[in-house]
Amino acid sequence: MDTTIHPLSKKLLNTIQEEINFKTKPIGALGVLETIALQIGLIQDTPTPTLSKPTIMVFAGDHGIAKTNKVSPYPQEVTKQMVINFLNGGAAINVFCKQNSINLKIIDAGVNADFEDNSQLINAKIANGTADYSVKKAMSTEEYELAFYKGKKLVQETYNQGCNVLGFGEMGIGNTSSASLLMSFFTNTPIEKCVGRGTGVSDEGLKTKIKTLKEVSNFHESSIVTPKDALISFGGFEIVMMCGAMLEAASLKMTLLIDGFIVTSALLAAHAINSNIIDYCIFCHTSGEQGHKNMLNYLNATPLINLGLRLGEGTGCAIAFPIIKASVNFLNEMATFKSANVSEA
Repeated sequence: MDTTIHPLSKKLLNTIQEEINFKTKPIGALGVLETIALQIGLIQDTPTPTLSKPTIMVFAGDHGIAKTNKVSPYPQEVTKQMVINFLNGGAAINVFCKQNSINLKIIDAGVNADFEDNSQLINAKIANGTADYSVKKAMSTEEYELAFYKGKKLVQETYNQGCNVLGFGEMGIGNTSSASLLMSFFTNTPIEKCVGRGTGVSDEGLKTKIKTLKEVSNFHESSIVTPKDALISFGGFEIVMMCGAMLEAASLKMTLLIDGFIVTSALLAAHAINSNIIDYCIFCHTSGEQGHKNMLNYLNATPLINLGLRLGEGTGCAIAFPIIKASVNFLNEMATFKSANVSEA
């Protein structure tokens, strides 16, 4: 399933770079802020970019593998409980979005629970969780196509509401296992170097998790050729939905804010489908999950912050957003040497 994403136009590169260089500062003195300002200017094809209605989408979904108790110390019910916490405004992502005036959308992509009607919850449920991929594929082709489509549709609706900067978050007990398997496939990395402690498994639990995921990888290996195959085999509905959403956001020339390990696993799939997507991504932080640094290295990505976060939910995006906002603000509001009558070097 192809999505058209054009490489960034470079026709205004020199114009934007000169605008940055002639602000009242030494060249390069604002460091990474200058890099971000240039990137967003190129994405929007203007020397005066704006960040309109910043939004973070949190996609929630359950994973059949979690029911085996081999990959997470937390019961699957926690996914439902955390979604309710999001809706009640009690999670970390709620706090940080409120602090930074970011719109927050909570999406039921495939939680193993039924929720009461709530205007704060977007019902995009594919099914009550994926199948246990230790014995069969996580989802059918039809479920994959529907999740991918719903991700794209959600982004189209958000774009039509005036949003041009979109962050991605997730919630789902067991989803670090899916992310590890996807990382192993897309980066050709041994599974033991991809698997981390997730929600905090013990040393013994980590050994069991690695053993389980090695068996899963071997079980599906012969049937996986394409990104779609990998997502069908051991993806989550929330991961597939994010993949479709990311591709659509880039095709609409939105700025994508990439969170941690699970979100980046969805991006690995999106990148395998269309590598131009990277031009539209800002990598917000380095996760404490062991595989994330290797994912970032594979994508030649430099994250903005490293605070040892490993919570998910899009929290890295929300915390990094003021830095991104500062980059656009200095480009638009800071005086040039000429306008301020300041002598240049």
